[in-house]
Amino acid sequence: MLTCSKTYSDVPLGHRQPHHHGHCACIHGHNWEIKVTFQAADLDENGFVVDFGELHYLKDWIDEHLDHACAFSSTDPQRQKIEELVGLGLIKPLWIENVSCEGFAKYLFETFDPMVRENTGGRVQVVSIELFEDSRNSVLYHP
Repeated sequence: MLTCSKTYSDVPLGHRQPHHHGHCACIHGHNWEIKVTFQAADLDENGFVVDFGELHYLKDWIDEHLDHACAFSSTDPQRQKIEELVGLGLIKPLWIENVSCEGFAKYLFETFDPMVRENTGGRVQVVSIELFEDSRNSVLYHP
């Protein structure tokens, strides 16, 4: 099995940990880095696991859903107030189950893997997501 990786850097995204007992309960942001690792049993006609030039659909998804957005837990106790800010056009929300780096990496895996499979006719799969919230902190998700 062969693998290769593509990294998307400087993704400006905020989040908040609604049940954290420290400063992470406040809305704050990072310039995230997303490293997607792909695998395929067979190379394509160009000898690639995946053609990096054909991954525009991942970049487009990142730009549409993450760029200058703010990730919130779908069970955030302040959801109604956040929705009011969304209604005023002050926040671009991303509602996910778990807004920790760990939960966010899992969410990205579950989002990107079906997209990659569909766009490659099932030949390529995502094997892992490594997510960096900054230069010191990262998490690696692989099922």
